[in-house]
Amino acid sequence: MSVFGGIGFTAPWLLLALLALPILWLILRAVPPAPIRRRFPGVALLLGLADDESTSDRTPWWLLLLRMFAVAAIIVGLAGPVLNPQAETEQSSGPLLMVLDGSWAGASGWDRQLAAVDAQLTRAGRAERTVGILTLTDPQVPTFQSADAWRSRLAGLNPAPWQPAPEEITRATEIMADLTAFDTMWFSDGLDYPGRDDLLATLQAKGAVEVHQSANNVIGIAPAVYQDGAIDLTLRRAAPGPERDAVVQAHGRDPAGNARVLATANATFEAGATEASTSLSLPAEMRARLTSFDIAGQRSAGARTLVDDGLRRREVALIGGRGAQEGLQLLSPLHYIEQALAPNADLIDGTLSDVLPANPDVIVLADVATLSPAEAEPLQEWIDAGGMLIRFAGPRIAASDVSRIDEDPLMPVRLRAGGRSVGGAMSWGEPKALAPFRNGSPFFGLPVPDDVTVSAQVVAQPDPTLADRVIASLSDGTPLVTRKPVGQGQIVLFHVTATAEWSTLPLSGLFVQMMERLAVSSGASTPEAGSLEGTTWTPLRVMDGFGTLSDAGNLPGVAGPDLISAPAGPALPPGIYGSEERRLARNVLTAETTLTPARWPSDVPLRGLALPPEQPLAGALLSLAILLLVADVLASLALSGLLLRRSTGTLALVLGLGSPQMGDAQETDPESFAIRSASEVTLAHVLTGNPDVDEVARAGLTGLSDTLYFRTTVEPALPTGVDLEQDELAFFPILYWPVTPDQPQPSTEAYGKLNDYLRSGGLILFDTRDADIASYGAASPNGRKLQELAAPLDIPPLEPLPGDHVLTRTFYLLQDYPGRYTSRDVWVEAAPPDAERIEGMPFRNLNDGVTPVVIGGNDWAAAWAVRRDGAPLLPIGRGYAGERQRELAYRFGVNLVMHVLTGNYKSDQVHVPALLDRLGQ
Repeated sequence: MSVFGGIGFTAPWLLLALLALPILWLILRAVPPAPIRRRFPGVALLLGLADDESTSDRTPWWLLLLRMFAVAAIIVGLAGPVLNPQAETEQSSGPLLMVLDGSWAGASGWDRQLAAVDAQLTRAGRAERTVGILTLTDPQVPTFQSADAWRSRLAGLNPAPWQPAPEEITRATEIMADLTAFDTMWFSDGLDYPGRDDLLATLQAKGAVEVHQSANNVIGIAPAVYQDGAIDLTLRRAAPGPERDAVVQAHGRDPAGNARVLATANATFEAGATEASTSLSLPAEMRARLTSFDIAGQRSAGARTLVDDGLRRREVALIGGRGAQEGLQLLSPLHYIEQALAPNADLIDGTLSDVLPANPDVIVLADVATLSPAEAEPLQEWIDAGGMLIRFAGPRIAASDVSRIDEDPLMPVRLRAGGRSVGGAMSWGEPKALAPFRNGSPFFGLPVPDDVTVSAQVVAQPDPTLADRVIASLSDGTPLVTRKPVGQGQIVLFHVTATAEWSTLPLSGLFVQMMERLAVSSGASTPEAGSLEGTTWTPLRVMDGFGTLSDAGNLPGVAGPDLISAPAGPALPPGIYGSEERRLARNVLTAETTLTPARWPSDVPLRGLALPPEQPLAGALLSLAILLLVADVLASLALSGLLLRRSTGTLALVLGLGSPQMGDAQETDPESFAIRSASEVTLAHVLTGNPDVDEVARAGLTGLSDTLYFRTTVEPALPTGVDLEQDELAFFPILYWPVTPDQPQPSTEAYGKLNDYLRSGGLILFDTRDADIASYGAASPNGRKLQELAAPLDIPPLEPLPGDHVLTRTFYLLQDYPGRYTSRDVWVEAAPPDAERIEGMPFRNLNDGVTPVVIGGNDWAAAWAVRRDGAPLLPIGRGYAGERQRELAYRFGVNLVMHVLTGNYKSDQVHVPALLDRLGQ
């Protein structure tokens, strides 16, 4: 490529043709040869006549200049001009190897990286260099071929959800050693990894190495940890930098099964810090629906951490020392525990031998002193495997010899005999209050009520390890709750009873919070590799480099220890793995992962990915030449007088093409609007001022109109939005009114039009779009707004849609009326008091009117809404059940429109035999 004045030319020799332009100028300006003179007598008749039109014997200078510019544009365009050409001085003619890290760290900027690779392939193609591409996450022997061949295959390159492993780097080094000399362009993702320096040395031995790396700091998120009643989230970045804010989104399923963002949390990287933390406090029901935590704006597998069984509802087995006495429920040793755990955990009752095979997360023993060897041994194994045993003291433990001399394996501490109580040998005099929970305790941060006191307890014997095992104590320092880790699990002892006999703790809200933090947070940590020995885990869903989950297909199972300790790779892709009824998430980042930025030697050129794009100008210049030649033709026609003779037809064609647009503009005229609306059945929706809601309403009525067109004899026009303040309502048989909390209140004049519309037979479908969570009361913003909007309207008494209402059979026989939600509460005009069912008739004898309003909250427009290509706009439910729900929503809409158009026509007795026959089917 040759560069002249900042513009490069791929075929500069074609510019020599510009030298011929002066010769072309002279040729075009040449005067034609003089005509041969012949005498003709009839010419005498023409003498004295004046010629109003004269033709020049020379081409005008401005037309010549126009033609010169056209020819010059063609010549320069064919020479291949390029704006911002990349310098070619450092390019050699040998093979070029492009090395890509190809890991998740480059996924967020993958498009920019591929654009940089494409630009370098363009340069290599101009230099006629053969190119090979090597991806370090899956190294294969590179094939050196033309740059154009690789450019067509770039779209198939995608990042892997792992970093290059040492084994992959070793294989890549071995491949490089067998190749002959070549230059290298290394596209780095910005992270360091083992073996990178050795590979760089091997590549430098083969030729020049140039590194291209994005300046963006790599950011990732570690697995979520549930502790102390909150979900702790840790974000990491590769290099220190200025203060930076990040938003973490909690993704999951809403009650309808639709994927959505359930909660968000903000995290801040302090200046110079590489780690940021945040936490989320969510109820157990919402935690059970979480699927992942994502960093907003980061599209990579490292910026997503998947959620497994660690945050689901815990299974807690309750075993009491004595059975509950009939009629004395408050004296049951398990009563207060059940009340504390029932909202957040699944409770299991039974004997110890019954509950252990169910493998619960927590086992609670309330005043159970001794266990038989047949019970103690499997219980010990269960704790070693990660279970939590919570024990409560009581008269039985106080009177027993358990953990007196030697520490019992199922007790966290040794105990003194006899306990401690008011009035005894070790009397306190007054009940003792609780001390504030210290840092490091699972109860840290919980407020201690002043009315929680302890009057009796079992006392721990002083031991060297006692201080480390105390997680709650009384105001005088006496241990109240102790804990001991055992294997992967732990044992916790409350030194008081689970009833109100020894303390007021079970009567307080603090007891609920303490049990929730202990029992519900158990099992939230990742198991040790050794605890999964002998197990095989099957991949269920796996992530790609962008963090997108997909079905695992037929991928082989993974050994339990490898799932925890082995690095992610082709044999262990990040994702969700299952074994029997348990699920574990293998994420890109683990709790121990650190992100280290890539450092390069000073002798290696380091460039960014943002190169000034080369802009080919050939197309623009050739297009300009065509326009100039068209202008030359028009100018020539004008000079010859032929252009005016063709102008009439051209003007008519232009006006003809523009006429539909003029018709559309006239639609804004009120008279045209009335004619168009009244000429066909038109469904309308009230404009709320919220663009998103109005667009869904328009798309919903479009989908309903299409359904009516294909299934019934009704052929609606395109739906329209109406402004209650300006538009006439009488043309529309039905108004769909989505309720939003912030839509403006109509004026008095608008309410006058609305009441006239209702009295003249119109129908308004009010949709609060909130699944009727407030039962049309004031408990929700949409419900309160509906009350405000409907108060000035002349609405008759309403009742829930009865099963024999004509709406249930105007076209389809319906029992449910779902939209995006499935609430069955739909309100219509109440039937007259004298409406009775006649013998032999399946329906009541109702009047012939149409209910003026229908009120619901199922978000019908969202279920009806379609895109311009006819596909559904919004997801409804999941799988076949969701599509069935959408079909029922369409049927309800059809029934609603047919009810408006036909009234209670379906209540006529003439239709009873047909309806009875269909109901019988």
